[in-house]
Formats: sequence, C-alpha cells, structure tokens
Amino acid sequence: MARIKRAIMTHKRRKKILRLAKGYYGSKSKHFKMAKQAVYKSGLKAYIGRKQRKRNFRSLWITRISAGCKLNGMNYSTFMNGLKKAGVDLNRKMLSEIAISDPEAFSALTAKAKAAL
Repeated sequence: MARIKRAIMTHKRRKKILRLAKGYYGSKSKHFKMAKQAVYKSGLKAYIGRKQRKRNFRSLWITRISAGCKLNGMNYSTFMNGLKKAGVDLNRKMLSEIAISDPEAFSALTAKAKAAL
C-alpha cells in the first residue's frame, strides 16, 4: 500500500500563512496555530474596514455640504431636494469639494436649489 506524502503541500500552506503574519506581535508571527487565527481575524477586519470607509466618507461629505448650506441660509435636506428638482446631477463628493474650494459656486448652487423649490 502506497504512503500519502503531503509534507510539501503542508509546508507550503504553513509558509503562506506565516508570510501573511509577518510583523505581528509575539507568537502570532512565529507559531502556525496563532498565526492562522491572527491572519483570519485581520482579514475579516480588513473586509469590514473597506465597507466602513465608504460609509465614513459619505458622512464626511454630507457634513461638509451641510456646513456650506448653513452659510447660505439653508439646511441639507432642502438643498438636496432643491437640487433634485432643479435637475442638477452632482454627487455628494463633488458637492463637498465645491463647498470647500469654491464657495461662490456653491452659493450659486444653493440659489438654484432655492429657486427650484
């Protein structure tokens, strides 16, 4: 009966995990069992972080737009409603950039939103 020899694949798998765990504190970078748990957990947190980054940026953009609207005597929700009724298709990222870099253009957008209401 032939022996199953899997040492090469086992060594390759463990080496891959330990390479991913390089730089981790203590035995998490040295011992396979601890490294496997740490790599799994860090992968989960990285996945969650990529989703949270999108949420955080959207809330930042909304805060910036809201601050720009308040300077022009309007609140965020009526501004967005007015822009939609006026047919202005700018996303929140671009609106926040306009609010920061070009306040005159943003005040023109608020005037357009007020006129559409």
